[in-house]
Amino acid sequence: MHLRLILGFSGSLLACAATPPPTPDAPPAPAPSASPAASCPGQIPAAPGLREVDDQALLQQALGKAGEGKLCAGKVFEATSAVTVYRVWNKSTAWTQQGRWWSLERPAGPVESYRQQNAICPEWSALDVVSACKLKVGARVVMGTGQSATCKETSFPASPVVQVFVPNDGKNGVLFVEGCSPGDPWP
Repeated sequence: MHLRLILGFSGSLLACAATPPPTPDAPPAPAPSASPAASCPGQIPAAPGLREVDDQALLQQALGKAGEGKLCAGKVFEATSAVTVYRVWNKSTAWTQQGRWWSLERPAGPVESYRQQNAICPEWSALDVVSACKLKVGARVVMGTGQSATCKETSFPASPVVQVFVPNDGKNGVLFVEGCSPGDPWP
């Protein structure tokens, strides 16, 4: 009987010796790396006249790497009714009137504030005209928050402002908007 206790006790000691002692000063294990969407500021709300759909190919067109502009995070939506969208563009390049980057809210100035909020490099557009259009019913768009932008002389951080990517190709006449206003001087 004493032999069993001694063997049991010595086995317990061996098990304890095999387990390394805790290190109280060790830092906690790192958390799993965050997904890109987790590091993007802001949220992507639902919008009247738009229903969320799955279209990974379209989503990938709208997302950009850090410094590229485009979207930091996004969701794809399909227009179930004619939704008004707004675009600020450059009057010296008229074909950009129906470009790819839009807003659900009428833009407000001043220009530099709008540029900062939407991470738009000065070399990308003069931002001097605003137009309103309607999304065609059935059009698929991506709504999301803005990615950071590295410009020639400045840079902008990722933005919580929601932008709308409409896959228009004005040069080739592929448009997902209609009923556009001619454009008013802006701001």
